Order: sequence, then C-alpha cells, then structure tokens
Amino acid sequence: MYQWVKNKIEDGSFHEWYQECKWVGQYVVRYKTAVVAYVLLGIIGIVMSLGSSVASKFLIDSVIGYNSGTIGKAFAIMVGMRIGNILMRSIASLVGAKVNIRIHNEIQLETYQRILKTDWQSLETFRSGDLLNRLGSDTSTVAGAVTSFIPALMSNTVQLIGTFVIMMYYDPVMAMIALVSSPLTVICSTVLMRKMRKHNRAMKDDYSNVVSFQQDSFQNITVIKAFGVTDWFGKYMENVQQDYKNKFLAYNEFSVKTSAVVSLLSLVCYFGCFGWGVYRLWMGRISYGEMTMFLQLSGLMGSAFSGLTSLVPAGISVATSAGRVMAVVELPQEDTETGKGFDSETEYTLSFDNVVFRYDNGLQVLENVNFVARPGQLISITGPSGEGKTTMMRIMLGLVHPTEGSAFITGDSGRKYPLSAATRKIFGYVPQGNHIFTGTIAENLRISNPDATEEEMLEALKIACAYDFIVELPDGLNHMVGGRDKRLSEGQAQRIALARALLKKAPILLLDEATSALDTETEAQLLENLMNSGKIKTCILVTHRPAGKELCDRSYHINDGKVVEEI
Repeated sequence: MYQWVKNKIEDGSFHEWYQECKWVGQYVVRYKTAVVAYVLLGIIGIVMSLGSSVASKFLIDSVIGYNSGTIGKAFAIMVGMRIGNILMRSIASLVGAKVNIRIHNEIQLETYQRILKTDWQSLETFRSGDLLNRLGSDTSTVAGAVTSFIPALMSNTVQLIGTFVIMMYYDPVMAMIALVSSPLTVICSTVLMRKMRKHNRAMKDDYSNVVSFQQDSFQNITVIKAFGVTDWFGKYMENVQQDYKNKFLAYNEFSVKTSAVVSLLSLVCYFGCFGWGVYRLWMGRISYGEMTMFLQLSGLMGSAFSGLTSLVPAGISVATSAGRVMAVVELPQEDTETGKGFDSETEYTLSFDNVVFRYDNGLQVLENVNFVARPGQLISITGPSGEGKTTMMRIMLGLVHPTEGSAFITGDSGRKYPLSAATRKIFGYVPQGNHIFTGTIAENLRISNPDATEEEMLEALKIACAYDFIVELPDGLNHMVGGRDKRLSEGQAQRIALARALLKKAPILLLDEATSALDTETEAQLLENLMNSGKIKTCILVTHRPAGKELCDRSYHINDGKVVEEI
C-alpha cells in the first residue's frame, strides 16, 4: 500500500485526481443550498428506515408478550417510519432531478462557450465527435456526481454509522461481527482505483471514436453512396464498435468481479450476525424482537458497505469525465486584447510583412509572405490547392498567428494593430462550402447582425444576386433551410452566405472560394455589385477561376508557400 501511494504521488496521479475533484467541487459549492437540502432529505429517509427497524423490535416483543397496549403504538410508528422513508425518497428524487438538470445545463453551457472561445489551432487536435461526446456524456456524468455520487456517499455513511451505533447499544459483539467487512472494503476500493481508472478512460476514449466515426460518415454520406462503399463503412463501424465493446466488457467484468467479492463478504457478515443472533436467542439473552431488528440492521449495514464500495467505480467515472471536460475547457483561449483600439479608425489597410507560418506539427505553409490590401481594392489570391490560401485567410481572421513576421491592419491614423480575435470584427467572411445553419433564411442572415431589418436583408440579398430565387420560395425570408439542406443548390447557399457577410457591415470582405459554384456571368455581376454597393471598402477573393481574377485591381499568386504579386 505504501509503495502504491508513493508511486501515485510521484507520477502525478494524486495531483490529477485532486484537480478533478476540485473542479467538480466548484459546482457543489455553487449549489450548496440545494445539495445540502437533497442530502438532508436522504439522511432523514435513512433515519426513518433505522427507526422502522427499531420499531419492529418493540412490535414483535409486544405481540409475543401479549402486551396489547403497545402493539398499536409500535405498529403505527413502524408504518409511519416506512411511509415517511418512501415520502422522503420521493421528494429527494424530485429535488435531485431539478438540481441535476440545472447543473448539467450550466456545465454544458460553460463548456460550450469555452469551446467557442478556444484558440482555433488548439481545438483542431480534437475531432468534432469527441467534442460532442465530452459536451454530452461527460458533462452529464459530472452533473450526476453532484446529485447522485455525493448524496449517496453521505447517505450510505450515515446508514453505516447509524446501524453500527444501534447495534453497539443493544449488542457490541453483534456490531463488531457486522463491521468485519470494513478492512476488505478498503482493500477492494484500493484495487479498484488502481485498475478501473485506466479501463474507464480507455472505454470513454473508444466511445468518442464511435461517435466521431458516425458523425464523419453522416456528413459525407453522399460521397459514401457515390463510391458504393456503404458495406465497407458498415464493416469499419463494426470494427470501431468492437474496440469499444472490448474496453466496455473489460471494465464491466472487473466491476462485476469486485462487486461479487463484496457481496460475498456482506453475505458472510449477514450469516455471522444471523448465527450470533440465533445463539443469543437460544441462550435467552435476547428477545425475538431484538433478533428481528438485528437481522434488519445487519442487512442495512451490508447494503451500506456495498453502496460505498459501488461508489468507487462511480467516482472513478466521474473523475475521468471531469478530466476529459477539463482537457477542453482549459485549452488556451483566444487573445482578445492584442489589437484593441482600432475602433476609432474609419479605413484599414491590411498587410503581411515577411510572414512565415508553420503548424504545430512543423509543416511550413507560408514563407516570407508580403501582401497589401488597401481600401477600395478588389484583390484576388490564386494558386494550387493546399498551398496556403486558406491559411492566409485564417491569419487575417486571427484564427492563427504568424510564426515569424507580422500581420496587421493600419488605420487611417497610421497606427498599426496586430491581427487577432479582437480585430476580427472588421472582416466579413464567406467560407468554402455550404455553411447554412438550420433555421429560416432570415435567421441565417441575422447571425451576423441580429438587428437587421427586413429591408436591409432584402438589399443584401439583391447585392448577392440571391433576391430573385428567394422571393419565389413559398415563405420567402421565413423559408426553412438547413446545414445540408437539399432544397438549396450550392450556388444558392453561397449567395445567402454572402448576403449574411454583407449584413455585418464590415469594411473588409473575405471570400474563400465563395463564388466557386456560380456561373461566370453571375460571379462577375456579384463582384461588380459588391464593389459598387458601398457596403464594403476592400474585398479579397480566393479563387481558382480566371473570370473573377480579371475583375480585380490587383492579383497575387501563391505557390510553394511563396506569394508573388502578378503585374
């Protein structure tokens, strides 16, 4: 035991467990009034259950002794205690449910908000399915710790102490027999903590893989069908499930074996109490009522031991889930301070000065990039796929930052502001692909400007060449669409996304292949509308198409991470 404790201290496990428990504890403190009320209701129920056992002694002794004067009173007390126990448990369940959903929603909301504000590059190490699992399953487990684990710990402890005290009062030897399982319970708990944490974490990680694979499959179901590989994906899903199954069964098998040992121990304890009680009854040292009470109390003590032991795997599951949530919420947050103070400017020049960018894996994407976009200009960036065009956009939006060199905006005062999350508000952005959210068209448009009027939305749609097809929809702006809505073509979705970016009223508009699904004529009309609208001052267009490029004031070409201005 000493060596095990020493090893856990040295490898940091105890510190990790402490931090996880401390993190869960903040929610216990935050809801301490509700938690205390919930625990007290459970304790009152336990006290009534113990009182019922004592009342049963007096009832049986009264019946055997033909003491009719106390039979009714003892029976009434026993029944009242039993009903009271049921009532307290029911109220506790209602209170627990209310507290649980409040804590679950709060943890989930705080985690969700932290994820949204997490540094983009740090968040990229997580698959979206894994994040969803942490946001769903793990936050539910942590919330359950406050309304299930802690109250159960307190209730079982009170039940254990209460039964022991009553037994000690009536028969100290009986109490000691009932208590013999305590040392083995501690040993079992130690073994569980050593082995089950590893199993539990592996099981949760594998379940995240299952969720992530399912999500990836559904997002790309058109490609899967087009290539005729539905059977292959079904087989792969079976393999992923098998990995999770193996981890789950290993975890479950160990839990069952340990629970069986503890149950056998409780059984031995019960028969020990039973044998001692029979002997004392045969010797005439106790009454039939005391014998009945001892049997009930030994059962309650055994269930308290079992309950406390079963909390060990539950506690490990809570700690593991807390650690998984903490791994996300403690990621670096976006820098919202650097670049502040630009709001007083009216025009902005965007510049890259010898920018070098490498991802965390060491892959260099950009090399000594020099780039300038001034107010009033329509600028194109062209080049092969995977050469750094989208990375340049991410630097402009403050999602990632130059490894070397500097990227900044210069206000009309001449002051320079580094690009960051703070400067992001001066950019409108239309990404590649269909980025329409589930909801009405109006709701999608108002994402960038919640206060936009219907007139402003219609004006933006006209500039984006989307007005004509939207007015023909049955519900117009109130038409329901979705993230992968089949009723919108890719080109229509791009134009709605463009109108949404215009409603932000940002001076610089970034278009990342945002006209790729449009025909040449519509693209030309749209770009002309943009530059003549007065809604933006600068437009930067990432494109592969020469038509869009020909309309631009300046053009840059990127290849092998190097950017060259085309004359």
